[in-house]
Amino acid sequence: MKILVTDKIVDEGIDILKGKGYEVDERFGLSPNELLECVGAYDALIVRSATQVTREVIEAATNCKIIGRAGVTCDNIDVDAASEHGIPVCNVPTSNIVSAAEHTMALMLSAAREIPAADAAMHAGKFSRDRFMGHELYEKTLAIFGLGRIGGLVAERAHAFGMRVVGFDPYCSAARASQLGVALFDSMDEVLPIADFITVHVPRTDGTYHMFAAEQFAQMKDGVVIVNTARGGVIDEKALSDFMAAGRVFACGIDMLEAEPSAETPLAEFDRAVLTPHLGANTLEAQMRAGVNIARYVANGLEGLVVPTVVNMVSKEVDEAAAAYIPACQMCGSVLTQLAREVPKALSIVASGSCAGDMQVLSAATLSGMLSREGQASVSTENADASARRHGIKMEAQQASDSRGYDSIVSMEADGLEISATVPGVHREVHVVSILGYRLDVVPGDHALIFTYADEPGQVGRMGTILGEEGINISTMAIGKRADCCEVLVFLNVESEPSPEVIERVAQAIDATNSWAIRL
Repeated sequence: MKILVTDKIVDEGIDILKGKGYEVDERFGLSPNELLECVGAYDALIVRSATQVTREVIEAATNCKIIGRAGVTCDNIDVDAASEHGIPVCNVPTSNIVSAAEHTMALMLSAAREIPAADAAMHAGKFSRDRFMGHELYEKTLAIFGLGRIGGLVAERAHAFGMRVVGFDPYCSAARASQLGVALFDSMDEVLPIADFITVHVPRTDGTYHMFAAEQFAQMKDGVVIVNTARGGVIDEKALSDFMAAGRVFACGIDMLEAEPSAETPLAEFDRAVLTPHLGANTLEAQMRAGVNIARYVANGLEGLVVPTVVNMVSKEVDEAAAAYIPACQMCGSVLTQLAREVPKALSIVASGSCAGDMQVLSAATLSGMLSREGQASVSTENADASARRHGIKMEAQQASDSRGYDSIVSMEADGLEISATVPGVHREVHVVSILGYRLDVVPGDHALIFTYADEPGQVGRMGTILGEEGINISTMAIGKRADCCEVLVFLNVESEPSPEVIERVAQAIDATNSWAIRL
């Protein structure tokens, strides 16, 4: 199979694809016509922000099985057109969230303490200490607009500085805000007058364009500091410059300009305007995560495995809590199929807590995972029932009140096989907390081994010895027990895929009653 990469990703990502036997063509700077002419020859397309994947491109991509965006958003891809042509689109939504959150804090501190202007004065030979009188973050009120992944990480870091954190996000639940330690308000008008610092973490849409304009600046405290690492155009730069000129806004830190990639902005005349050229994701760590993970996801899509970040699996707006559980349900569905060694024919899904508000989405995600090895990596809310019928699956879903002490939990049973998962905190790691009735806590990796066996001394040592002899490293391990039997279940995350012969050797050594190799 052939993969076209039109924007630069790290070499490690390319190596992953080539290591799996794919032919990878890196062709940067293609014109729209050149892309249209060549894209039809490829089975997958990987882009970053520069390449525009239009409807015309998608219609020309007649062999394309998956499109990967090595970044957080997919706003340069016509996702609707991809959905119409049955092409999954995936991204890497958490690749740069730490980098973006840290850059937000860097801009906030730089603006509050006038660091760039002071640095420029020193480089010009001027020791002008009295000229630069900044502000502390301690005990100030920070207003966060947009409490998604990045906004949540900013809230965590702001608390470490001793700030009081308030927020506005119509899609954020009270439970999530409470978890983040954020006082949630119902309108912008309530938040603007009380904020000493304001930071913006919303997408650029028709509804958020010039979300902060003259009317909003007029409601703010005198001396406010404003930071934008979200999208250009969310802040009206001309209005902001007017309020900075009037002394109403003390300083700003702006990473996204409306005219990007042009550096032209009325804010450039102000020493207290800290301007950076879209650096939120520009760290070695973020670029490594983006390139490596998008390579893995695209390879998964081509191999019929779970792609945990497919953005067009659902074709409607999903609330934050349900969206966080889409990868969990996909993973659980895939594990169930592998435990059953075939696609199960009866599926029951139970969700509890804040994630349970949209059972249709959770059902589609679970079914997507179950059918991923059948060549149907993307199931939408519209086609979930039809997909289930086509594969002879009787599916039911319901909400429950008992969340077993977790904020949210999803549990499912298929042909008598059970698995439960939760997604704690803001880092969105999926934790399996029960499997086949055995209670445990493990974050599944790419490759895992599961065994059930008699609980006797020395069993773990036997497994480790054999896997070590075969050059297979155990990265993490969890052991689960059940009150109704004397057997235990071990879940081993391993760093490479063992052969059937190795699995059989381990199973015989511990006299396992069941064994499975899981690939995610």
